[in-house]
Amino acid sequence: MKGQEFGIEQFRVSEEPFYQEVTGEVGLFKVAASQKIPVMLKGPTGCGKTRFVQHMAYQLNRPLITVACHEDLTASDLVGRFLLKGEETIWVDGPLTLGVKHGAIVYLDEVVEARKDTTVLIHPLSDDRRFLPIEKKGQLVQAVDDFLLVISYNPGYQSVLKELKQSTKQRFMAIEFGYPPKDLETTIVEHEAKVSRDIATRLVKLAEKVRNLRSHGLDEGVSTRLLIYAGTLIQQGVPPSQACDAAITRPITDDADMQRSIQEVIKAIF
Repeated sequence: MKGQEFGIEQFRVSEEPFYQEVTGEVGLFKVAASQKIPVMLKGPTGCGKTRFVQHMAYQLNRPLITVACHEDLTASDLVGRFLLKGEETIWVDGPLTLGVKHGAIVYLDEVVEARKDTTVLIHPLSDDRRFLPIEKKGQLVQAVDDFLLVISYNPGYQSVLKELKQSTKQRFMAIEFGYPPKDLETTIVEHEAKVSRDIATRLVKLAEKVRNLRSHGLDEGVSTRLLIYAGTLIQQGVPPSQACDAAITRPITDDADMQRSIQEVIKAIF
């Protein structure tokens, strides 16, 4: 539909997102995109996967369509559906169909949260066939050259019920993400939260110590994203102890003993 062709431009990343490369992932992604190899991003929450995809969409000058996956996500949510408009029935493309037709990067965030029958839908797009079946219209839509499928998931939260099947995994090239090295993470927090180097350094030191508590019952370490939130609160005049409690301690654990342990670390650093 003509209106939808025009609409793809709304998904263009207009300003370059701040991103610091860690281990050659930018070059790797560019090669994958040029060779039409689908990409899987693996890593903990808040370590920069989404920002990386935004950065690459800008670098490659391709629209970026992001879908936050969840257990109620249906095939129709991705592909499209017939809708009533006045007295006529019209077809409206879903995000995946838009991306396939118009050469966008389609990013399925936390794909393991989606229903199994929905993830199967991406299989013919993630091999050499590169087509999307639209069963309701009896069509096979061939992906244009610039289309790229990118998925992400957090291996730390896998379970028997939420495991990414091997038949899906082995259709993708994988880029592993972790927390950035100390100096790099300090630069990121300093830039994004607009705090001094000293404050950024202390926040990263705090993160390092909190992440070491994972072996003592903490499910997952503090993300770079939460450090930026804490830095932003401090930059806005919130006392560091209160900022770190609100942005780091409370979000990552509900356990009272663990909260006290993290608060002691905060006092020691700030």
